[in-house]
Amino acid sequence: MSVRHALLALLSDGAKYGLQLRNEFEARTGEVWPLNVGQVYQTLARLERDGLVAVEDRGADGPQRLYRITRAGRRELEEWLVTPPDLSAPPRDELVMKVLVAAELEGVDVRAMIQAHRRYLISVMQQWTRVKGDESALDLHLALAVDAEIFRLEALVRWLDAAEGRLKRHPLARRAQPARPATRKTEARP
Repeated sequence: MSVRHALLALLSDGAKYGLQLRNEFEARTGEVWPLNVGQVYQTLARLERDGLVAVEDRGADGPQRLYRITRAGRRELEEWLVTPPDLSAPPRDELVMKVLVAAELEGVDVRAMIQAHRRYLISVMQQWTRVKGDESALDLHLALAVDAEIFRLEALVRWLDAAEGRLKRHPLARRAQPARPATRKTEARP
């Protein structure tokens, strides 16, 4: 996520203070991604350095600085909005890494691990679905963010399903499965 470009978008509505930008960022993202006010000011300093925002001179209003977008900032924002993100390389996803590593480890029951992660993902999806609840009362920004998260989680569950199927069929993965403990025979009681 580009905080830099999100701040430019917020400034395209008009000049704002740093704390105001943080509050509007959280509101526009459905409060799904909290933003540290320090990160806002750090990003604003870089944007100012790069000539994409300027500080408005408001006299002696106090220590707060009022930021506005520059022409160069508007061009940068417009370019960012129409440029697709680079998705040519997969992101580093911890769940994917766990499965990739576990597939070759001796003594690891990868299928049980996949099942545990699947249960967790479904539980999180159910939580997000409850957040959606009554869509008529749901803020548009939150609804869009929740939909995106549910679709992302669904994709991970589908990937786990595919990974489990591939692991069942692959000879090397079958070799890495833990040995099943021998079942003890219980003696019949008289």
